[in-house]
Amino acid sequence: MALSLAARVFEFLLGLSLLLQSLEYLTIQRLDRVGDWAIQRAEVPQRPRWIRAGLDQLFKPLPYQLMLWLRLALALALMAGQLGLAGAGLLFVIALALLLRWRGAFNGGSDFMTLVGLTGLLMAHALAALGEPVLGWRACLWYVSLQAMSSYFVSGWVKLLRPEWRSGRALSVFLDTGIYGPLSQQSVFHRPRVARACAWAFTVWEGCFPLALLDLRLAIVFCSSAAVFHGLVFWYFGLNRFFWAWLSTFPALLYCAAA
Repeated sequence: MALSLAARVFEFLLGLSLLLQSLEYLTIQRLDRVGDWAIQRAEVPQRPRWIRAGLDQLFKPLPYQLMLWLRLALALALMAGQLGLAGAGLLFVIALALLLRWRGAFNGGSDFMTLVGLTGLLMAHALAALGEPVLGWRACLWYVSLQAMSSYFVSGWVKLLRPEWRSGRALSVFLDTGIYGPLSQQSVFHRPRVARACAWAFTVWEGCFPLALLDLRLAIVFCSSAAVFHGLVFWYFGLNRFFWAWLSTFPALLYCAAA
């Protein structure tokens, strides 16, 4: 995959992921009570005082909503390929503010993978501003690719170390927590052999993900299977952010495999 094409598709998918996240943040304001800043501010150190005072102002309803609308507008600019260094910097800072607002993460690993994408984007624009746009995008795509690849690798080999995953018991427990869970007693995933086979399939697939960098064809296979995996997680658990956050990293994986 050519560098310019990989960079453009990466920008579009990352922008789409940010757009959907921003719409979600704006929507849940009418529903959320647990994440009330008046409660969470107690966890912020009292000194220096200006930090808590500044966050109190930022997370008031109107400034917070304006920040989300700004994020949405920047996401649209990113999708259109019209975002510069200042916009990339703003998206990065807003991401950090949202992580703080939600005690480190609103939706687990997907928020951190989004931050990985924004870090790469900021890296690309910073080097471009210094007169090295090609180096900047190469650094961005390699950084995002290695982070995405290691996320699968670590997940797979952590499963290998856990006896409940090696036996398959963890799979049924995991599926019981889904939108359509708990599983019925007649579910095929309650069968020990089936659960063990599925658990080992996930473990080996994730643990072998670094092989994707050996060849573009292997990368296509791994990214395609990952898209199906995240799509199933989206459908069964409602974790839509995981699908889009990791999908935005696939252009980087494909570019690095081809390189």
